[in-house]
Amino acid sequence: MQLFTPQECTANYAAAGRAKARMPFLRMFLLAVLAGFLIGMGGAVTNTAAHSIANPGVARVVCGLLFPFGLAMVVLTGAELFTGNTLLVIPVLGGQAAVGDVLRNWGAVYLGNAAGALLTAAGCVFGGQLDYSGGQLAVFTMRLAASKCGLHPARAVILGIFCNLLVTTGVLLSLSAKDLTGRVAGASLPVAFFVICGFEHCVANLFYIPAGLLARTVPAYAALAAEAGIDLSALSWGSFLLQNLLPVTLGNLLGGLAMGWLYWYCHGQGARYGGRMA
Repeated sequence: MQLFTPQECTANYAAAGRAKARMPFLRMFLLAVLAGFLIGMGGAVTNTAAHSIANPGVARVVCGLLFPFGLAMVVLTGAELFTGNTLLVIPVLGGQAAVGDVLRNWGAVYLGNAAGALLTAAGCVFGGQLDYSGGQLAVFTMRLAASKCGLHPARAVILGIFCNLLVTTGVLLSLSAKDLTGRVAGASLPVAFFVICGFEHCVANLFYIPAGLLARTVPAYAALAAEAGIDLSALSWGSFLLQNLLPVTLGNLLGGLAMGWLYWYCHGQGARYGGRMA
């Protein structure tokens, strides 16, 4: 059989989560930087692929086919991703990991993800990657970043919840498979759903929005945006933090905790409390 059952998957994650929560800080941080880079590359490739596609539906589908390989690479390389690590609630509920260790993991991994994604954004902007199509990739990047900064915080929370319900589903499905194809497919399909639907992922946004903010500081890119008549008034570091990053992070956390609790209660040790055996 090429699959673990949901009960086996939950037990496996609970056991692995204990080691994940107790990982040495430097190793944890470096693996988180790697994950931030890989998710940032997912953002870079989707922007590049979609920037010249006029039909929004087609552009979404193209992005949905490409971006999920970022999560697949995170899973296969053993990198540490904040949104996936919200599933550490599973070993906490099962008594296999301490709350303090999990909070330490979340803090270190979030910082590492931010560092990796921000460095990737800066490299794309100042390395000239946004010069595609005579700088139209830069224009697309700034437009996208401005639209994300213009989200109402309540909507950002809701979109963040939906996003991480799907991302954590992808993590669990990838861990249910015993072969490479199954793990990649398991990680990719739920993430494709969130990308196509336009849900919000905090680590991805640590690439998308800083890339737009940094592109705005390049005079040639800013001039092209002005020629295109793009309103960049919403594009600021303050709007990024308050209207997008913080509410999206909260939504991602709530979505991940909900999925982790659901798996623990229905397929893990919690199932025993409902009269079922895990």
